[in-house]
Amino acid sequence: MLKNTSVAQCAFAVTTAMLSTVVVAQTYPTKPVRILVGFAPGGGTDIMARSVGAKVGESLKQQFVVENRPGANANLAAKLAADAPGDGYTLLFMSVAHIMSKPVYKNLGYDIERDFTPITVVSDVPNVIASNLALPARTVKELLALARSKPGELTYGTSGVASPEHFAGEMFKSMTKINLSMVPYKGGAPLAIDLAAGHVMTSFSTMPSIIPHIRSGRVRAIAVTTEKRAAVLPEVPTVGETVPGYTITTWYGAVAPAKVPREIIVRLNQEMLKALQLPDIKERMASLGADIVGSSVEATAKFFASEVAKYTKVAKEANIRAD
Repeated sequence: MLKNTSVAQCAFAVTTAMLSTVVVAQTYPTKPVRILVGFAPGGGTDIMARSVGAKVGESLKQQFVVENRPGANANLAAKLAADAPGDGYTLLFMSVAHIMSKPVYKNLGYDIERDFTPITVVSDVPNVIASNLALPARTVKELLALARSKPGELTYGTSGVASPEHFAGEMFKSMTKINLSMVPYKGGAPLAIDLAAGHVMTSFSTMPSIIPHIRSGRVRAIAVTTEKRAAVLPEVPTVGETVPGYTITTWYGAVAPAKVPREIIVRLNQEMLKALQLPDIKERMASLGADIVGSSVEATAKFFASEVAKYTKVAKEANIRAD
């Protein structure tokens, strides 16, 4: 009889806990939600976080506040998010940079797969080989010729070691056998400003951060890194038209600390996918050259695992590492 009572008590406790989690998910959020971004304002990750976060906040009737914490190629923000309580009130808006960091840094202090639960991949964008207007090269072929005539003298900016721009640049160097010198910044926005000012010669910038400067004529677009030409820059060739097989893109997504209840994760996923279908968000994304993704929780987890495997291989082949 005592044994049966104990079983009944355990079952009651489990049922109560499950009901409590469901109730929390249904009432969530009851206070503002913090979205950590590891790059300076104005970069691709920041733009995506603010665009989607604002719409989710409107739908859930709570503020989703973006907090920029640049540093260590966005790994400072990721560590803060990983250490946050698993209550759904701290999220991380990330990019492929966080996946790329895993095989490059020895002591990140967190693991992007172990310490986070994926919510969704938001969008996918091209990188753009861009240059300041003083650089004489206007095509990939001319850029290669200039780099070969001045080995190590040409610089390219990135938003940090193991960033998408860094991987794009090192893959380009590896495939073309040229030597470019990398200059790290704390995000795509300050990089674009310095590129326009002539403080760095070239970049492999993400589309959202560089396209305003291309449209204003402050920097020159040489090529895009996608397999096909970008709809927002149809006159700009792909790198692959000159360097066959070269292709790389940057994607953005949202994750939460690993201990956040699944019900909250699912609700956030549903809200973000709904936001991505809004006409003004679609228009905003298209203007930035971004393709909307909007993946399920399960599909996002599988995608993360495949990206870790992919960029671990690339990091080894291109000898990308953080000293």
